[in-house]
Amino acid sequence: MSVSLYYCASRAVPLTEAETAAVERIVAARMSSFPYQDEESLYLYNNGGGQPGEIVAGSTKIPLDPGRLLPVIAHTLDSVTELRRALPGAQWRVHIDDFDVPWDEDEGYVLPGMRDADLMAELGGL
Repeated sequence: MSVSLYYCASRAVPLTEAETAAVERIVAARMSSFPYQDEESLYLYNNGGGQPGEIVAGSTKIPLDPGRLLPVIAHTLDSVTELRRALPGAQWRVHIDDFDVPWDEDEGYVLPGMRDADLMAELGGL
């Protein structure tokens, strides 16, 4: 069984050239800083998700290794936060299967405990 983190942004106005370049820069930077080369990182579908008005869409498969779970989720949510801030006026949906990830204006997309060092150590030790 696999679990994935899904993200999509929609708006009536398509991406501008500057926004497209910003998305490409963010994706390249975030992928190069991804902590695990053998795990799936930020992945955007070509042409959005194919739904009307979607300007960005993608998914990331969550690793089964408990020690990698929180670092991958944190890195991917930080990436999506950066994308959201670069694309004003878009409506976003970010979710792990059926669970919506909340947006916080200050912190971006976060889940409780995703940066908890003790929890990460505990999961890594399983």
